[in-house]
Amino acid sequence: MSRTAMAFPRRVSLALGVLVLLLIQTGTGFAEYPDRPIRLVVPFPPGGAVDIVARVTSAKMAEELGRNFVIENKAGAGGIVATDAVAKSAPDGYTLLVASPNFTINAALQPSLPYDAEKDLTPISVLAAVPEVLVSHPAAPFTSFAGFIAYAKQNPGKLNYASAGIGTLPHVTMELLLRRLGLEVTHVPYRGAAPAMTDLLAGVVQLKLDSYATSNAQVAAGNLRMLGIATSHRSPLMPETPTIAELGLPGYEAILWVGLMAPAGTPQAVIDRLAAASRKAANDLAIIERLQRDGVDPVGGTPAQFGALIARELPQWRELAGAASIKLQ
Repeated sequence: MSRTAMAFPRRVSLALGVLVLLLIQTGTGFAEYPDRPIRLVVPFPPGGAVDIVARVTSAKMAEELGRNFVIENKAGAGGIVATDAVAKSAPDGYTLLVASPNFTINAALQPSLPYDAEKDLTPISVLAAVPEVLVSHPAAPFTSFAGFIAYAKQNPGKLNYASAGIGTLPHVTMELLLRRLGLEVTHVPYRGAAPAMTDLLAGVVQLKLDSYATSNAQVAAGNLRMLGIATSHRSPLMPETPTIAELGLPGYEAILWVGLMAPAGTPQAVIDRLAAASRKAANDLAIIERLQRDGVDPVGGTPAQFGALIARELPQWRELAGAASIKLQ
């Protein structure tokens, strides 16, 4: 046998060995996601509830995943700028979106978006939830949720409520509440939550659906009256406070949820790993204590649960926008 013929099997064997090694390395690389830092895009400025949840939760998730999260605050157009940036990113698990109800509200109220909310992003997990509470000024002519309903029915249009602006979560959730109760209460939109709260405390307006995080201290000080909490079940933050559902409106819920999303097409194994890390963070006692100090309930849900939430909210806000003639200015 010639030397060339003898060398041929060796070359084949060497080539096969290299191919196997490459396959092993490729498989191992995928299994070891992540192998570099993860970019986490937050659609709002630093310091708010969404930003706090993103930073606290991702720090714990980084311990589980072995890689840091790099927070990028990308505010603009009520979350549209950040959402579009993530939707157009590579679906590799290294660019993620911290979403909030703006995600579903924008999809319902905006005539056109640079992305498809139902196709271009994939839900991973609801990280946490900030419950909304219905509060009133102490001088308002009622002292309870039932009293509010009775007075509003007898005096249509005489009460007014504040919101942080047209199309914000407190606006659409309050309109949903009013329509389900059949009440006429005048909407007074402000340029942000702070001036809306200022006028509520001054008695310029009588009502507001506000986050527990910002209203609780005012209620405790006697500056506002608590009428009910808008969660599906009683919150561990306020176990003695009845829900609006208990008080006569079954199924009503209004929460500022904070969720994690990825570009569509991200491998399911990556989605599942991120979701598992978020659940572990949400069940960590130190994280629970830290977030609850700011009026936040850790959640750590599954991709399916988050997907169901989005699927429920999108038609709800679209129907409300049409029924209440809500249009973004």
